[in-house]
Amino acid sequence: MGSSLLSESLLVFRKDLQIERRSRVAMAQVAPFAFLVLIIFAFSLDGDLATLKRLTSGLYWIAVLFSALLIIQRAFTLESQDGVRDALRLSGLHPNAIFLGKTAAIFLQIVVIEILLGLGVVVFYSAELTGWGLLLATAAVAPVGIAAAGTLYGVLTAGLRVKETLLPILLLPALAPLLIAATRTSGSALGEVAVNGWSWFNFLAIFALLYVGLGLIAFTPLLEES
Repeated sequence: MGSSLLSESLLVFRKDLQIERRSRVAMAQVAPFAFLVLIIFAFSLDGDLATLKRLTSGLYWIAVLFSALLIIQRAFTLESQDGVRDALRLSGLHPNAIFLGKTAAIFLQIVVIEILLGLGVVVFYSAELTGWGLLLATAAVAPVGIAAAGTLYGVLTAGLRVKETLLPILLLPALAPLLIAATRTSGSALGEVAVNGWSWFNFLAIFALLYVGLGLIAFTPLLEES
């Protein structure tokens, strides 16, 4: 069962990445959007480097979150076309494998955006990256929670006509604790706030695991009803 679930998850993972490789939406549309968000934040603060450095973590994770929403919407919009979702349902693949495969594909795309935005904050905000261990741990765990919650809410809204507007309304409040924890953890690593970064990281990891667990439990009935 375990090896079968893994192989089926990899199949879905490769399928989603192949679609992205051919369309290049993440690179051609989402990445420029993410950089524009960073630039708009910089202009809105009149290029005040001291303020930008102090707010770097919060602005960074807001840009990541907005970009992730586009990636998640794209993933489920494609499956609403040409009966793809029905084909997945009838394919014989285990629903948990579909959940894990889609979550992994979204996770990888978010990580690419994270790396690009990390370079962006160094260039635009003159941020000095310190606390590498905590930063890398946060950058690895936070997208797990975002991707898992996005996949769960994506299938929840997939069959609705207003899914494009409903998905952000449902997903943003669910991700608020994760966004706060990621911001505080990164802020601690960068020396922006005097908090225990690893305590906030533990909070972040708990929420990420919670979303993965909820997805494994709830994805099957949601997929059948979508």
